[in-house]
Amino acid sequence: MNPLFDEKRLRSLIANLYVLTGVPANILDAQGRDNYLFGGHPPFCRLINDNPEGHRRCVECDMWKVRTYSASGGFQFYRCHLGICEALMPLYNREKPLAWLVFGCFLDDSTLGDQWENTRAMLDWWSGDLEELHLAFLQFRQYSSQELQAYSETLEALSAYIRLENLILDAEQSDLQKLSLYLDQHYMEKLSLAGISKALHIGRTKLCALAKELSGGQTLSQLIAQRRIIAAKRLLLQSSLPISAIAEEVGISDYNYFTKVFRSVTGMTPSRFRKTARTVSENQTPFPDGGQ
Repeated sequence: MNPLFDEKRLRSLIANLYVLTGVPANILDAQGRDNYLFGGHPPFCRLINDNPEGHRRCVECDMWKVRTYSASGGFQFYRCHLGICEALMPLYNREKPLAWLVFGCFLDDSTLGDQWENTRAMLDWWSGDLEELHLAFLQFRQYSSQELQAYSETLEALSAYIRLENLILDAEQSDLQKLSLYLDQHYMEKLSLAGISKALHIGRTKLCALAKELSGGQTLSQLIAQRRIIAAKRLLLQSSLPISAIAEEVGISDYNYFTKVFRSVTGMTPSRFRKTARTVSENQTPFPDGGQ
């Protein structure tokens, strides 16, 4: 299985969650390996992962959590190899997850001293400064069971959003579906045949053929331009952004080139399109039959 991750949007979601809650979340691949979407790990975890043996143990622990997941659904709570609390749930189903949503690290609301003693007993391999590690441990936040339940339910709702928005795609989707979804999600970026080929793991020749099939005979460049113009038309109608800003928003930094592409697709300039659409809208009555 080789799922396709919309890394930019997933990274933004995870970073925003951390800003709002202070609880780190992350996404592991189907085997439990880190996708490195989140880099804001707590000081304790950074110290552990800076040690080669500690990093090895953390990686093995993540993979162990995936192997031992047994919940009927939602999050399953664990203590990691050093006794720190974490929770894990599959995306999107238990039998064949595309990835895993994990949150932690944190401490529960039991006695802080007891939790540290439990952790220290598992550090027989640690060769670094134990006091520095202890001070980092004390920076973990403690959460009540009620707070953790609220957060886990919020993340379960987020998992539904990730699926709805196709932020993680099943490699078993057809290549045509993958190309269509990739262009929908990345049209605003600088795109190239080589870059799309690498991202989708599809050969360039096949990619060109898929573009023609998807568009009814157009080249990949024409298909990308079409996606961008669809987005530009929506912005022209729904916002008062300057046309130069709209061009930037849809991935075309050159204003003159944007105007040329827009005219080739729609038959009119962006400013003419906006003016015409607004004139039509102003002249329409909400109730053509005169009803109230």
